Amino acid sequence: MPEWLVLTLAMLAACSVVVIITLLRHRRAAEDEDPSETPDVIEYMTMWIGVVYAIVLGLAIAGVWEGRSAAQDNVRAEAVALHEVSERVRVYPAEIRDRIRDDVNAYVGHVVTTEWKTMADHDRLTDEGTELLDRLRRDVTDYEPRTDFEAQAYQPLVDQVAAADQARSARAESTGATMPGVVWFGLVTGAVITIGMIFALQIRRTRRELILAGLFSALIAFLLFLIWDFDAPYSRGLAATADPFLRLFPEVKS
Repeated sequence: MPEWLVLTLAMLAACSVVVIITLLRHRRAAEDEDPSETPDVIEYMTMWIGVVYAIVLGLAIAGVWEGRSAAQDNVRAEAVALHEVSERVRVYPAEIRDRIRDDVNAYVGHVVTTEWKTMADHDRLTDEGTELLDRLRRDVTDYEPRTDFEAQAYQPLVDQVAAADQARSARAESTGATMPGVVWFGLVTGAVITIGMIFALQIRRTRRELILAGLFSALIAFLLFLIWDFDAPYSRGLAATADPFLRLFPEVKS
């Protein structure tokens, strides 16, 4: 099911629940019930519940967005490190240079064509990707420089391979959902309590009140969906992409 459809259904469901419950409550309300007689303490508590929940939602959105940005930064760092390896190796003999570049291209091609789909579908990296990176590391580190010029390039190449490996490890840690279940329990429970306080204020059936209650509920549903969408940096709508690899290695097609 497309994510935009999930969002639309969630917002419509939130609005419908509020409107239906409000209408049912209005039918069962006593004729002499006066909504203006809501105790001040309930209004005060409702205000603070809304404020606290808004802060929690803001922190959750900031956290998942930061995680998504960090995931994209890891991809960019990995692509840049591999590109540096491919460029710096030009000082090596043609046979060694071509072999290392072939290793880089094979690894990048596997990442953007196979491993990326595995991350999105199964929240993990592939063993083949690990083997390809290990082969690249062996070809870089096992070569013995023959000239001073090659020796000067050797250590930076090793460092760039290590940087790519570190970025890959960070990418592995970012796959899958990052929000703990207890946090989701708090967010959903907070949404139920916050919306439930609407009824504590004795909202009646006037068009203005129903519209405001529905929009308020839809907004909460949208923010919860936004958190859920950002929660898995590589597998949902606004996910991190493999564009850094494709920009630096245009010969690789996703």
